[in-house]
Amino acid sequence: MADRYERRRLILFARSTCGIGFIGLCLNAALPAPSLTAIYLLAVWDGFFGAVGVTALLAATPALVGRENIVQAGAISMLTVRFGSILSPAIGGLVIAHSGVMWNYGLAALGTLLTLIPLLRLPQLAPPPQPREHPLRALAGGFGFLFRNRVIGMVALIGALLTMASAVRVLYPAMSGMWHVSAAQLGFMYSAVPLGAAIGAFTSGRVAHVARPGWMMLTTAIGAFVAIGLFGLMPWYGLALFFLVIFGYLSAVNSLLQYGLIQNLTPDAFLGRINGLWTAQNVVGDALGALLLGAMGAFMLPAMTSTSFGFGVAVLGVVLAFAMRGLRQVGSGGQEERLQPASETTEK
Repeated sequence: MADRYERRRLILFARSTCGIGFIGLCLNAALPAPSLTAIYLLAVWDGFFGAVGVTALLAATPALVGRENIVQAGAISMLTVRFGSILSPAIGGLVIAHSGVMWNYGLAALGTLLTLIPLLRLPQLAPPPQPREHPLRALAGGFGFLFRNRVIGMVALIGALLTMASAVRVLYPAMSGMWHVSAAQLGFMYSAVPLGAAIGAFTSGRVAHVARPGWMMLTTAIGAFVAIGLFGLMPWYGLALFFLVIFGYLSAVNSLLQYGLIQNLTPDAFLGRINGLWTAQNVVGDALGALLLGAMGAFMLPAMTSTSFGFGVAVLGVVLAFAMRGLRQVGSGGQEERLQPASETTEK
């Protein structure tokens, strides 16, 4: 949709529709007997239109901030998401405790609709002209571009592996017994990775100016995998937290590099589809990682599961680093996959 329709209008439509979904949840919560089916349907509603809005906004970002500022914009976006993920549960819990679930959904609807005010100032963001085609054919074209452009495909593969590794959090409750920690200390484990990610976003000023971003993306991914492997080996709780923070830091830097490469190397005609696939990969990769770790946990101790998974993916990362010559050379001036600017490249 972001490659076919005017992106400003799509962003505003998606945000408005999400606000309507929260209004529906608020009204449902006000009923004497709230409907569970309505909650499920409205959750799907908000999730679908929220994803449409995010994809359109990602596709519009290069035009809004300039491709030379993509990484900095990604860092700011990452920080706001991290702070939001920290503050929203606390605020939501306070509102529910003092006023009830209905007020919580009502404030969420109000906040969502208020975000329309700054978005109304966006300029017109029309996608490049291209022939009309069936949506499934257009989606297939996005997959085709992903496989034809080896650099973008390699970035997506590394991103998928890193997203799978982030699912290690499913092991935290089982592993907490190793260090005899309290429930509060278990909570710190869940906060360690976001803390590392926030530090990574705060200190990412030089990431945009790295001479070889592809090589740095590979090394930070391998380092993050090793951190997960070492996390499972630590005999002390403090060291385990340290390696989770390291994982969060390296993951954040890697995500910014992924974001910069995808936005810079993808022609404007494909930005909506490629960003949509990248967003979907983050969700699917996390689910696959949790499934794989759960399957490994059926015949391994939790610590051994984390260690085996981390070191195993690290070895795979080293193999990919040697095999992905095109990705290693991104930015070195001699790599063959360099694309023309989006304004000069159109879909054939």
